[in-house]
Amino acid sequence: MKTKYLLLLLSFLGLASCSNKKLDPAYMGKIEREQISVVTKVPGTVAQILASKGDFVKKGDTLVILDIPEVDAKKQQAEGVLKSAEAQYQMTKKGATDGQLKQLQNKVNGLKEQFEFAKKSKDRLDKMLKDSLIPQQQFDEVFAKYQGAKNQYEAAKTELQETQKGARTEQQTMALGQQLQASGAILEVDAAEREKYMIAPQDMSVETINLKTGELALPGYPVISGYINQSVYFRFTIAESKLGQIKSGEKVKIKVLYKDSEIINGKVTIVKALSSYANIATAYPDFDMQQTLFEVEVRPTEPEKVQDLITKASVSLKLDN
Repeated sequence: MKTKYLLLLLSFLGLASCSNKKLDPAYMGKIEREQISVVTKVPGTVAQILASKGDFVKKGDTLVILDIPEVDAKKQQAEGVLKSAEAQYQMTKKGATDGQLKQLQNKVNGLKEQFEFAKKSKDRLDKMLKDSLIPQQQFDEVFAKYQGAKNQYEAAKTELQETQKGARTEQQTMALGQQLQASGAILEVDAAEREKYMIAPQDMSVETINLKTGELALPGYPVISGYINQSVYFRFTIAESKLGQIKSGEKVKIKVLYKDSEIINGKVTIVKALSSYANIATAYPDFDMQQTLFEVEVRPTEPEKVQDLITKASVSLKLDN
């Protein structure tokens, strides 16, 4: 019986000695990477996804292609306006022919229809606004379109009247300005068309793809998220009672637990206080809740050697002093 108790005592002492070799939980942290998202600037439907989860892509690679019918329609419209403006400028320089006058009359008729439609929409929403059925912003948007249609219609009528009387130098200048304005609209549409292609802003690894082919991507939506290449760092949450042992710029060693405690050389880059609601990186927090918590960020001194580390895996901090 005494032998049995002796064995139990020795086992207990052995476990106690092993527990003394455990890592200090106050210096446990996580492997982190700087995150990056690729977001849409204009609304569109996902037509193609050219990247897959886990891919490493280069800056400038096309990741997603959007289908934006509105851009195609606006481009055709802008090209039509440009051709019309060019013809009008030539007309003011050479004088109007019967065909050109007919073309200008058709333009006036078309703008008149747009103006009348805009006026009806404005009048209808005006009544709804008075009855508090729509917000003021919605009415303001329709009213702005009405004013634009009215101005275009009045300008076209004046242009037709002046053309019928014969072009003046001022009219030639005005026609040239309209041509330049139409050219600017083409450039604007071309810029919008380029937004159909979602490009990798940096060398990155693709971690999540938030939409599927055929789904709608709204402006500002992160279609693809991932991590910036060579951006590995280590983050620890330290209680203020331990803060005196750590200084910014200090060289430290990091143990990667899942890789048989592989040692990585690092340097403390940031020591800052955390807000009460901030994310806690310590794996086993055992600090006094009354203490202020501090975030300690450590960057590896050889970033190229840590790119295969798994994000959010546990690490421990070992001070050199």
